[in-house]
Amino acid sequence: MLTTIYMVRHAESPYTAGEERIRGLSPDGELKSRQVTELLQDEGIDMIVSSPYARAMLTVEGLAGKLNLPIETYEDLRERQFADDSYLIRDEQFMTQVQNMFSDPEYALPGGESSKVCQQRAVPVMFELLEQHRGKKIVIGTHGNVMTLMMNYFDPDYGWDFFIETKKPDIYKMEFQGTRLTQVTRLWKD
Repeated sequence: MLTTIYMVRHAESPYTAGEERIRGLSPDGELKSRQVTELLQDEGIDMIVSSPYARAMLTVEGLAGKLNLPIETYEDLRERQFADDSYLIRDEQFMTQVQNMFSDPEYALPGGESSKVCQQRAVPVMFELLEQHRGKKIVIGTHGNVMTLMMNYFDPDYGWDFFIETKKPDIYKMEFQGTRLTQVTRLWKD
C-alpha cells in the first residue's frame, strides 16, 4: 500500500536571535505559503503535521484551512538545535558549521545537536506516520536541516549538497511502500 509524505520546508522567515519558536514569515514567505496551498490543495491530502515552530506551521496553515484539516504538531519535528543560546555563531561561519555537521554525523557545537542526534529524534515520527496512517497522504511542515536528515535516513544521497540546493519554501513528494522509500519528486517550482 502506497503512503505519500509531502515534505514542506517552511517559507522565508526573518532571523531574530532567541525567537526560534515564534518567528513568523516575511512578506515574501507569506506570498509563497499561498503558493504551497495552491500546489497541494488537489493532491488528496489526508493529514497535516508540523514542527511546533511558527514558521513551519504558518507555511502549511493556508492548506489546512483550505482542506478543513487540523495541524498536528510534533515536538520532535522542530529544527535542529545548532548550539546553546550562549554560543554565538557569526553569520559568515554558520553555513561552514552546518556543512561540518553534515560531513561528520557526530559533530556538534557546544549545546547543539549532531546530525545523528537530530535524525534519531525526527525519524521515529516518520515511522509512526508511515505505520499508523498507511495508504494516506500526509503533509509535514518542517525545516531544511530536519527535512534533509529525515530524507537522508531513507536515502543517503540526501545530504549537504541536497540541503544547499533547497529553497524556502520547498516541497518533496516521498512515496513509500510500507516503510521503504520508492520515489521522491520535487514539486516546488521557483
